[in-house]
Amino acid sequence: MIDDATRYQLLKLLTERPECTQRELAAAMGISLGKVNYCIKALIVKGLVKTDNFRRNPNKGVYAYLLTPEGVQEKAHVTVRFLHRKIAEYDALQAEIAALRREVDDLAASGLDAGMGAA
Repeated sequence: MIDDATRYQLLKLLTERPECTQRELAAAMGISLGKVNYCIKALIVKGLVKTDNFRRNPNKGVYAYLLTPEGVQEKAHVTVRFLHRKIAEYDALQAEIAALRREVDDLAASGLDAGMGAA
């Protein structure tokens, strides 16, 4: 099973650069070539991606990865889920930063921060 972050990133890259090789996709995503191959095969089996070779290219092994209409719809759903997760992470980070600022302010108010730089 492909996690949402990987699925989102792969579908996004395939939309932007359908002619990318699996090696280029792996490098762009920071994952192994084997994982890219597995993910693309899974997306093809699910009917979200199809392959098409460039007929005019002298290298007949060059393929383009094209999102099917179902793939475009899945990309939209995954993008929404990914966005919600990132917003939740952002909100949690903001709350953590606010708590740390309060803690620093409390330390400053109590005069404890004056000696902290000497350690």
